[in-house]
Amino acid sequence: MNYDVYLVGVGGQGILTIGEVLAMAAERRGLPVNFFPSRGMAQRGGFVKAQLRLGRDRVGPQIPERGADLAIAMELSEALKAIPFVRPGGDFILVGDVWSPAEVTLGKAPYPSAESVSQAVTAAGARLTYLDPARLPVFEGKPVPANSFVLGTTLAQTPLGSLFKPEEIESILRERFKRAVPMNQFAFRAGLQAAAQNTAIPE
Repeated sequence: MNYDVYLVGVGGQGILTIGEVLAMAAERRGLPVNFFPSRGMAQRGGFVKAQLRLGRDRVGPQIPERGADLAIAMELSEALKAIPFVRPGGDFILVGDVWSPAEVTLGKAPYPSAESVSQAVTAAGARLTYLDPARLPVFEGKPVPANSFVLGTTLAQTPLGSLFKPEEIESILRERFKRAVPMNQFAFRAGLQAAAQNTAIPE
């Protein structure tokens, strides 16, 4: 099947890792895959996006507007940049994390609420899964990595779950995070289990 994923977030959240893991899973299945990351100011908490295109041997790097089957946004304000790209009837996984820029911190600019962003997603015709970062599960006293949790949610909530088996993703996570295998495995499995329980969106 042809399937396009548009990912956005900020540097340090692991948004590119999500795309890389899914791309690796596709390669191991022998599926045509094209992964186009854009790192930008990633090392300084700046905007990061990536586009993952599955099922085509040759395809350009730009998903057209209203063309993404799935959008994953790891930060509220950056999520607004992904909304024009998700197709009506597509899936939108939104992590309500807040990384306020200096203008917002100084009171010089407003910051979108989780409710307003969520309303914009549903107005675009996408199916919303909202994940409250304050309610991430805890492993040995620490919140689990959000990106591994989101990977679990993605498999449980979207058609990618019919394409990749959980054990395939877990195998890649073990390779990538050799020093934190138990934590990332726990996070991924928690995402699988929690996906059906949409967290209430704070107003």
